[in-house]
Amino acid sequence: MLEKIRQKNPTLCIRPVNSPEFKKYGRIIDEYDFSQLIEYVDKHVSIPDEGNIYVADDKNMHSFKIFNELTQFFYGEMPIQIGYCNGHNVKLNALEYHKSSEINVAVTDSLLLVASVTEICGGKIDSKKVEAFYIRKGEAVELYSTTLHFSPCAVETNGFKMIVILPEGTNLPLDSPIRRDPALWMKNKWLFVHPEAEALKSRGAYEGITGENIVIRL
Repeated sequence: MLEKIRQKNPTLCIRPVNSPEFKKYGRIIDEYDFSQLIEYVDKHVSIPDEGNIYVADDKNMHSFKIFNELTQFFYGEMPIQIGYCNGHNVKLNALEYHKSSEINVAVTDSLLLVASVTEICGGKIDSKKVEAFYIRKGEAVELYSTTLHFSPCAVETNGFKMIVILPEGTNLPLDSPIRRDPALWMKNKWLFVHPEAEALKSRGAYEGITGENIVIRL
């Protein structure tokens, strides 16, 4: 599948997440068993007919052993949330970062579009700084807090499924309307959108991505 998606997107350099180039953005997590989470999302959570669906916290996944293990050991006893992002996205459209690591667990093969916060200049990020990485079903990665990312991209027409694990409360609405940074969008979420991302722009998201909007061809 990786070679197939490379052939359909010859102008985009697509590397696997186990490549050396990914190390500045994150790492593969192989010390935890995510199989119960993968099985649950694979069997019990659907892909919408169109667009994406994001559920920040699915309480059904709190009962799995991995929930307590990640809370205690990965996040150092900080409360966490386990949810998922499923859908048909094939565009960059936006980039976000958190003041914490994020865990992504692939339930289907997918693409991650990422960049570094160090590439933000004057409050803007050029899409040329974005790199593409292929993550296979069953692989889990930690995205560092310095890594810009957003929705995964599908590599097949039937869409994608990705488990998303973050500190509890991330991506919830802000309590105060006062923002010193225009990119602060939700709790623990700083968001930059591309001019073509009309749905996000109409909700007041900060237009902070310059250059071409990356589109994955399937």
